[in-house]
Amino acid sequence: MTRSIRAMLIFVCLLAPVAAGADVQVQGLRLWAGPDSTRVVMDLSEPADHRIFTLSDPSRIVVDLTQSELAHRRLPAGAGVVSKIRSGKRDGGLLRIVLDLTVDAVQPRSVVLPPNDKYGHRLVIDLFPEGSSATKSVAVTPPEKRDVLIAVDPGHGGIDPGASGRKGTREKNVVLKIARRLAQQIDAQPGMRAMLTRTGDSFLTHRNRMKKAREERADFFISIHADAFKDARAYGSSVYALSESAATDEAARWLAERENAADLIGGVSLDDKDDLLASVLLDLSQNAAISASLSAGDLVLNELGQITRLRRKQVQQANFLVLKSPDIPSILVETAFISNPSEEKRLLDPAYQEKLAASLMRGIRHYFAQNAPPDTRLAHTRSNDGVPAYQHTIGSGETLSEIAERYQVNVQRLRAANDLRSDRIRVGQVLAIPLAP
Repeated sequence: MTRSIRAMLIFVCLLAPVAAGADVQVQGLRLWAGPDSTRVVMDLSEPADHRIFTLSDPSRIVVDLTQSELAHRRLPAGAGVVSKIRSGKRDGGLLRIVLDLTVDAVQPRSVVLPPNDKYGHRLVIDLFPEGSSATKSVAVTPPEKRDVLIAVDPGHGGIDPGASGRKGTREKNVVLKIARRLAQQIDAQPGMRAMLTRTGDSFLTHRNRMKKAREERADFFISIHADAFKDARAYGSSVYALSESAATDEAARWLAERENAADLIGGVSLDDKDDLLASVLLDLSQNAAISASLSAGDLVLNELGQITRLRRKQVQQANFLVLKSPDIPSILVETAFISNPSEEKRLLDPAYQEKLAASLMRGIRHYFAQNAPPDTRLAHTRSNDGVPAYQHTIGSGETLSEIAERYQVNVQRLRAANDLRSDRIRVGQVLAIPLAP
């Protein structure tokens, strides 16, 4: 998910910035030649939308700036690969600047820079002659497809014990056991791996939990808890995603701190963006993350409902700080009411802990069947019916029914996914294990 959000945000950055309705003044134009390229710098009164393209016979670079005009008619002499610079106004307030070239072909690269201590807004264009070291392609091996990474967060810990049951059961201890079991089940799934935000009885702030997941570039975040209430009859599981109002508050915090932060949102830095663009990027990212969180939460809640009673039958939204990562789908699961004696007893049962972890695993697996990041193994492995799948190489003594049970897939579905007419399989055969239910 973080990768698809990243692609969306980078696309938005490529479209920005857009000029205001008033004319942008091109206050100066500078040109100099380096050993490998020629640089053209246009000093602007404010950001301007621009388009660059090449023309031949004769060879030239054309730069169109919308709603713009030259503040001075005098243009610098040519340098480097630029023999001459010309300009003209076109219909619709378009300013066209033409760079006549001394070579047949160049590769232009442009960037709009914000003001600094010395200069204001600038459009910087670097021109690289074809065949230069900057434009030569290098043969590279395509990157190996990665595993989906799930951040598993056992709530509380250390000096923060969380809620307590009638028998003295502490929330921090029981959720750590469930989280460890979930992490083990995730690691057992081909194409997936888990990271625990805490592996022992240690205290972590909510922001540090988010930070750990973001530093590892996790694709999903699940925080595990056990609820409590003064009425011991309260029961059931529930799943939470972040509320829109909480996301708005968090966006304001990111905007206020972005100048001193090295953080990226979906792979895009905020520290060099103006307030409007940074706000748009955050809104896009957080809206996408909340939408994905709600989808994943529905699937997890449905699986929990197969093994236990639900407190709420829909995913709830709340202001949980631990869910505020702006670019990672995140959910919080209240597994049961530790304050309810019967649910406390079940939470202490290792077999039930395993069962809980398995239901969470199934929900996560179903989510990634529909939302596998494009650079992962899950996105590139498919069964015969086109459904995202795991790959399983058959070992000695394995049977089709045992494999189906291990991956919690119907045997008939497994046969169909691999075009099998019977349960006969052979050692070394590779099966596609469909992720979808």
